[in-house]
Amino acid sequence: MKAKVHVTLKSGVLDPQGKAVQHALAALGFGGVDNVRQGKFIELDLDETDAGKAQQTVEAMCRQLLANTVIENYDIEIVA
Repeated sequence: MKAKVHVTLKSGVLDPQGKAVQHALAALGFGGVDNVRQGKFIELDLDETDAGKAQQTVEAMCRQLLANTVIENYDIEIVA
């Protein structure tokens, strides 16, 4: 199975990288872009055949390592 994890900053948390990307886009002539937020995308190949177990395992990975749950949200997609 494959797990796809999107990690993003919670709303209200400052995103200096997103702000830098927004300014760079404007400098390159891409106007009208507001509120750029940057995140992480993590793809994992799992030796698991049960989608429920895979979801639980990746949840634990996110809580313990992949995401800082104080300031970040994460979304998991399990693909067979």
